[in-house]
Amino acid sequence: MDSLQISRVKDDPDFRVMLSGSTLRKVKSRSWKKQRHFRLLEDGMTIWYKSRWAGKGHSTFSVSEVEAVREGHQSEVLLSITEEYPANQCFTLVFHGRQGNLDLVAESAEEARAWIQGLRKLIHKAETMDEKERLDQWVFDWFQKADKNRDGRMNFKEVRTLLKMMNVDMNEEHAFHLFTMADKSESGSLEIEEFVQFYKMLTQRDEVWKLLQDYSADGEKLILEELESFLRQEQQEGERSVQFAQELIDRYEPSEMAKKQGAMSLDGFQTYLRSPECSVFKPKNRDLYQDMNQPLSHYFISSSHNTYLLEDQLRGQSSLEAYIKALKRGCRCVEIDCWDGSDGEPVVYHGHTWTSKILFKDIIMTLGEYAFKASDFPVILSLENHCGVEQQTVMAQHLDQILGDMLLRTPLDGQVPQQLPSPEELKGKILLKAKKIGGLEDCLDETLTDEVSDDEEIDDGDAESPSEENPPAECQNSSKQKSKSKLSRELSDLVVYCKSIHFHGFEHARLYSKCYEMSSFSESKSRKLVKDAGTDFVRYNTRQLSRVYPSGLRTDSSNYNPQDLWNVGCQIVALNFQTAGLEMDLNDGLFNQNGHCGYVLKPDFMRNVDKIFDPEKPKEHDGYSPLRLSIQVISGQQLPKVNQKEGSIVDPLVRVEVYGVSQDQAKGETNHIQNNGFNPVWNETLNFIIHTPQLALVRFMVEDHDKASRNDFIGQFTLPFTCIQPGYRHIHLLSKDGTAIPPSSVFVNISISELT
Repeated sequence: MDSLQISRVKDDPDFRVMLSGSTLRKVKSRSWKKQRHFRLLEDGMTIWYKSRWAGKGHSTFSVSEVEAVREGHQSEVLLSITEEYPANQCFTLVFHGRQGNLDLVAESAEEARAWIQGLRKLIHKAETMDEKERLDQWVFDWFQKADKNRDGRMNFKEVRTLLKMMNVDMNEEHAFHLFTMADKSESGSLEIEEFVQFYKMLTQRDEVWKLLQDYSADGEKLILEELESFLRQEQQEGERSVQFAQELIDRYEPSEMAKKQGAMSLDGFQTYLRSPECSVFKPKNRDLYQDMNQPLSHYFISSSHNTYLLEDQLRGQSSLEAYIKALKRGCRCVEIDCWDGSDGEPVVYHGHTWTSKILFKDIIMTLGEYAFKASDFPVILSLENHCGVEQQTVMAQHLDQILGDMLLRTPLDGQVPQQLPSPEELKGKILLKAKKIGGLEDCLDETLTDEVSDDEEIDDGDAESPSEENPPAECQNSSKQKSKSKLSRELSDLVVYCKSIHFHGFEHARLYSKCYEMSSFSESKSRKLVKDAGTDFVRYNTRQLSRVYPSGLRTDSSNYNPQDLWNVGCQIVALNFQTAGLEMDLNDGLFNQNGHCGYVLKPDFMRNVDKIFDPEKPKEHDGYSPLRLSIQVISGQQLPKVNQKEGSIVDPLVRVEVYGVSQDQAKGETNHIQNNGFNPVWNETLNFIIHTPQLALVRFMVEDHDKASRNDFIGQFTLPFTCIQPGYRHIHLLSKDGTAIPPSSVFVNISISELT
């Protein structure tokens, strides 16, 4: 941050409060409330805090780690102490990824207001930084970390320490040479501006310099025609390349003189190559670009399992925050496991386990507030109902009164549908998925009884029966309680397009099932159907919704690979959103396209009941057109450390993994680079054949090589094959939690061609 920015921070009254510091009460529970001193550091981006009794010990976090600031009693912890502290003194910091919230109480409403407004301004600033500002901030952060004695200068000893911290194993003589060149004042230390110069020399990228020289006549810059030639030949920009070249110069060239000459310098070229529009992900596919007017069954739908859990499903915490996080990630199908509460209010938890309980009505209130923050398209509320009739009626009342017009109660046109409505038609609506008495055809027939038929028994719908897999002892009781029970008519009437039914086979479904009837399949059952009748499963999913859920044996809330189920067109492939890993990377990768709206249109051969698609025999379907994917892995930039020990430096390698139909499952990896996480260069090419591009996902993994044990995770990025931009691109890496870790990236050159 430059001196002008720092002075602006000091001029803002809210920032002045934050810079001088405040004693805030950190709250973890009703009984754990402790005072901490918080203040904003001079960089304007780091929050520092410590206990008054902790001696020299302190903690920090960056404003860029904070997703939002909630005002008042807007967390479960703060709601539990409403009588103790007024709402105008309370606020909650919500962090990106899976990091827990920070609940705080100020000593006055004015102080709380200053922190809330100040933090929101800083979050907005962090989110709207351009690539250069982001890099400058990153450099400034490193300067702050390395300047141990806080004198605003850095001697060579501090620089050497910094290089280790930055994953650089550099020859000391070379490092001193760069240090001396940057030390224009010849003072034996670097000020921030000199450090920036040192950093530029350190990050001089030969591979980008060589690329510019390939198209530059004078070897120094790219004039408009040369940049246009690069965009057309390498980036495959086609007809728009001339106009686009001028736009890029205007946007990314830092030199006003070069701009006037209609040219791009090395600095501008490097900034363009690192920009979001030069990302491996096609920018236009990040926006809403698909047809949203087709039946619901024609879309993959981002779906969560045991949505209420923050951890495992034996002892984990149930939390409203889990619903908020899932919905804000674009999840469009959430699950609620309901049980009779002791005071007449239904509760939600993982039955017959030690998971904590939350009130059903609180979840519905949370759903009402957050359902459509990330997406306007419909949310499906998957109800696993274990309640008696009385509390089912209470559930129906809560749904009706809290959700109001958001809750879909009747078919859109008052008619029995021949096909499901579209996401566009259902915008802003919440659909209940549950058992229903009778069908839509006779839902107005008052002569129906409330008794459920054998086919519509209320049971623990997501607990795998003993005949499939043996669930843990805690779950077995529920699977034995399949006696005939009653369903509340009030609750039943709220089920419209998602009536839960038992699956009797694909032939039975083809002959008798209605489009609004849907079945849930256990992980093991669905895998068997994929193996034995994949083509039938694809055809079934053209007309009806199907939901797949994880095995009851996954007590640690681990996930299965969703790709196998997407390959047969299953729409609602439910995952434990709270558990990071490959499976959630694939889910995020698929749903990061199309405006991150939670709905992705299936390929045309999976939407037409008259077409036959067998994922095991992709060559046999109409329109089979395999493609060759060639990825030159060139270099890496500023990879994060794995081991935080000062002297530890990573040995990175890049692995590319393809997920799709079984013939497309493939992996390839580069060699590892010894002791260089700062600017490793591989220059290795990996090749793949993609038989069904419409279903393929490509995952870029960077790992720290370890010959003695399993490689450590450094970063990853996953995207649909159809969203890949060919040409010279940067892959901006994500953490295990799926959050950005700028400026870490991998530089690649990608080509996609038809198989000849």
